[in-house]
Amino acid sequence: MLSHYSFQSIAWAAAILIVGTQASAQDYPSKPVRIVVGEPGGGTDFMGRVIAQGLSTSLGLQAITENRGAGSVPLEYVFRAPADGYTLLYHGPSLWMLPFLRTNVPWDPIQDFAPVTAAASAPNIVVVSPSLPANSIRELILLARAKPGELNYGSGGSGSTPHLAAELFKAMAGVNILRIPYKGTGPAFIDLMANRVQVMFPSATSAAPNIKSGKVRALAVGSIEPSELAPGVPTVASSGLPGYESVSIFGVFAPAKTPDTIIRRLNQDIVRLLKTAEAKERFFNAGTEANGSSPEQLTAIMKSEMARLGKVIRDAGIRE
Repeated sequence: MLSHYSFQSIAWAAAILIVGTQASAQDYPSKPVRIVVGEPGGGTDFMGRVIAQGLSTSLGLQAITENRGAGSVPLEYVFRAPADGYTLLYHGPSLWMLPFLRTNVPWDPIQDFAPVTAAASAPNIVVVSPSLPANSIRELILLARAKPGELNYGSGGSGSTPHLAAELFKAMAGVNILRIPYKGTGPAFIDLMANRVQVMFPSATSAAPNIKSGKVRALAVGSIEPSELAPGVPTVASSGLPGYESVSIFGVFAPAKTPDTIIRRLNQDIVRLLKTAEAKERFFNAGTEANGSSPEQLTAIMKSEMARLGKVIRDAGIRE
């Protein structure tokens, strides 16, 4: 049993901790804020820099990006960072999908990260070789059903968004299209243009140059609503596969237990930035659409994607 003295000591310590946390939140920020991103020159690097520049103005202190390498390295770094609002993460779907692809992921996407806002989105797009006799999603499904296992699709790394977009399509359409794995999107596109593979599900960004040149044909985009990133291209859901959606969401996160007042402050400042014409244009030119959401909305997105695509990963036996 705790003595009266011990109980008082614990109570005083708890009170000091609470007061200290409140004070630190009220004084925020008092030093530079770091936004941890992936490799230099990548998509998260560029978009993280846009957000950092905006935060530098709104916070009145310098915000910088910090490149922490590829893969899960940035995630693990922020997972272990102090929950004080000075270390943030800008990242995409691998944060919440990696636990389905690996057995040794040290974090829980929901419990160990505090969402700040969904910042940007990039839809996948269904493209086919120009020689493939399918001009719509409906025709592609009919062709695949008529030739089970004869059509194939190219994709990069296992568990990547293009890979999952294809497997989701197969599951929802009830078709058998063989996967041909590649080390990257570039080699897959070369083989698509040469008709060595027939279908791909890349991001609209990577597909755009080849669509404009006529080297591949766009059938549909994976967003629920038509996307300005793929002008004139119908959605998959409206052209043969109702309910289909495949969009990469990129968000800003803090370590779990970051004070709510800091999360709200960051959310307000970043969302305001994302609504500006300048930010929208810079994101669009980088192949994404600037969004902005509440922390609760980003949490809901993560949970929905984990339930929907987690099942696809389990059913298809996908592992990294």
